[in-house]
Amino acid sequence: MEQPVSDTTMHTTAGKLADLQRRIEEATHAGSARAVEKQHAKGKLTARERIDLLLDEGSFVELDEFARHRATDFGMADNRP
Repeated sequence: MEQPVSDTTMHTTAGKLADLQRRIEEATHAGSARAVEKQHAKGKLTARERIDLLLDEGSFVELDEFARHRATDFGMADNRP
């Protein structure tokens, strides 16, 4: 993963856009490589892979890429990306 944008560049539009792009990239690839491998080993695709097959290229717009679950019981908070 890339390093966070420095405080000095966060004051510029370009710095803010770079930080947003980094955050979107992190949210999009939040699942671990191990989790993806487990899905593939079971002969399954990940949710994003299924969406890519189902919809036309470029037609899917994710609105809540930064949303997180609120579950705190059963150790769920420890599984947050």
